[in-house]
Amino acid sequence: MKTLVGGAVAAVIGVIGLAIWFNAFLQLLAGAIPVMLLLGGCLALYLGFDELKDTWQKETPVEPTVTAGASVEEAEQLKRENEVLKKELETLKGQK
Repeated sequence: MKTLVGGAVAAVIGVIGLAIWFNAFLQLLAGAIPVMLLLGGCLALYLGFDELKDTWQKETPVEPTVTAGASVEEAEQLKRENEVLKKELETLKGQK
């Protein structure tokens, strides 16, 4: 009940204040709208660029690199082991 009365009083005072200082309100609004548009536009540019970077990363496959100290033969062996393990995993999934 206190919240309802407090809200009603605040709304009435707000309407009275808006009627008295309407020109000041319009000045504040005229100054605030361009700032909000500028900030919103910058945010949209940032989010759009970030989304574009994500799509670029998805399109370019990442090639595995040979780590320091590992030879090309070791890398090939690991690739073969990886393929064998993938096949085993598929067969185990099929047994369910």
